[in-house]
Amino acid sequence: MQTINIGLLGLGTVGSGVAQVLRDNGAEIARRLGREVRISAVCDSRAERAAQWCPQATLVANPMELVQRDDVDIVVELFGGTGVAKDVVLKAIESGKHIVTANKKLLAEYGNEIFALAGKHNVMVQFEASVAGGIPVIKALREGLAANKIQSIAGIINGTSNFILTEMREKGSTFKDVLAEAQKLGYAEADPTFDIEGHDAGHKITIMSALAFGTPVNFGACYLEGISQLDSRDIKYAEELGYRIKLLGITRKTEKGIELRVHPTLIPESYLLANVNGVMNAVRVNADMVGETLYYGAGAGSLPTASAVVADLVDICRLISADRENRVPYLAFQPSDVQQANFVSMDEISSSYYLRVRADDQAGVLGTIATLLAREGVSIEALIQKAVLDNHQAEIVILTHHTIEKNVKNAIEAIESQECVREPIILIRMESLNG
Repeated sequence: MQTINIGLLGLGTVGSGVAQVLRDNGAEIARRLGREVRISAVCDSRAERAAQWCPQATLVANPMELVQRDDVDIVVELFGGTGVAKDVVLKAIESGKHIVTANKKLLAEYGNEIFALAGKHNVMVQFEASVAGGIPVIKALREGLAANKIQSIAGIINGTSNFILTEMREKGSTFKDVLAEAQKLGYAEADPTFDIEGHDAGHKITIMSALAFGTPVNFGACYLEGISQLDSRDIKYAEELGYRIKLLGITRKTEKGIELRVHPTLIPESYLLANVNGVMNAVRVNADMVGETLYYGAGAGSLPTASAVVADLVDICRLISADRENRVPYLAFQPSDVQQANFVSMDEISSSYYLRVRADDQAGVLGTIATLLAREGVSIEALIQKAVLDNHQAEIVILTHHTIEKNVKNAIEAIESQECVREPIILIRMESLNG
């Protein structure tokens, strides 16, 4: 039985998981593949960890040395980030090594360069684990939905943020308190910015957008808005109106171009996506032939993510001797047909909106607000008023019909200029997810 040799860069949470999967399920994988997959070399600063997880592998101190070794067929990059990881991936490709990576930041920011170099050197780059952990959504977009024109994708693709929003809704806790709990449980980093401000989700939706619409990856076009400014009152009011607030990554093809955005979003509580709780992930894809499909599961963690990494290894092993034309293209479309596209600015997107206004509790205020909204072509779908008795003010919550975002922002500016309005207006976008 032929052996495929793996060079493993990094033995952290996911790297140790890869070693465990290959150890525990190696016989099953060999049955599927017809050949053995083994870790021949590993690069990690902790020798004792390498001895624990990869006792048969050669410990290599220099990652640049590992990716050029003759006994390495496939390099698995699990360092993360875009510093050393980028350099070693490019060097590995130049050395003719196939690549498996879980590094969404690397691909979202430098994927075009990486894929171009890989094409030049006729090597494969697989990245299932870069989006939604163990959920095989990359394979679905690249292969399972190949007969479709994909219309839109909306995903809960950051478990930390989803845990925080779930706890805020279920317990009525403040963002600050739930973040501290998430850090205590290990769901959030000491510096949680990457997760709670939307960067992680932005990298993931950028990759999926490129796969869906056949464009180069373009993280610079992705609008990012996190959850750190959300108030538990808004989560409560949204639920009273039949909605849940989730941090969504959204990409959609429209007549204006491609929308690419991450932000807190109200979605109807009856939707399956609205009921994805805790640290779980889910991705909803709308396509012309199959309609709506939903992919749900563990979006992070050692073994779920390692499962995706090893699945990529299996794919490469099956195609390692195949001609270029018989391999799945990096971005789902043939490289010559990956085309630049126009990305729609946030001012031009079309959505519905949740607005929370704090104003004096007096006659005429509601009429003034409604008039200023109507002046910008914004119509009201629903409204609730909450009295704040201690200082004779009230909170007014408005849901609008579908409109252009710049119209809503113009109306907000006019409303905030009124003497009766006491605080900046809170705006949260709403999505029906029907196109």
